[in-house]
Amino acid sequence: MRIAIGCDHAGYEMKEKILVKYDKINFIDCGTFSVDSVDYPDFGHKVGMCVLDKSDQRCNFGIIICGSGIGISIAANKLNGIRAALCHTSEHAKLSRQHNDANVLALGARLTEEIEIFSIIDTFLETDFEGGRHQQRINKIEIK
Repeated sequence: MRIAIGCDHAGYEMKEKILVKYDKINFIDCGTFSVDSVDYPDFGHKVGMCVLDKSDQRCNFGIIICGSGIGISIAANKLNGIRAALCHTSEHAKLSRQHNDANVLALGARLTEEIEIFSIIDTFLETDFEGGRHQQRINKIEIK
């Protein structure tokens, strides 16, 4: 499994903790690489592009982090084919995968406790899309 991960300055410390905790996962680190102020859309787009990449470098999923998770998820969702879900609980993560086939997990480093973030990530990665009736709804999301 390959996962793209990216953040702005507010999410940098949490990104680094995720990289340490999930050291068995092959991450593509899209930055940022410090707590210096940066613009979250740049990193939401970078992660989204890695998920959409059709080459051997394609990532199965993406994880994006900013202070609230809101801005970076909006930025990532501008890319056709990206379904970024801002999750505050494991239940959100479960439903985002089961019903929405979310391919990018958005997290708010300033609003969600570290232990909950790890639980959210575990649930997101362990949950499969149910397909069926949900697929027709997913098909209506993308603008052709």
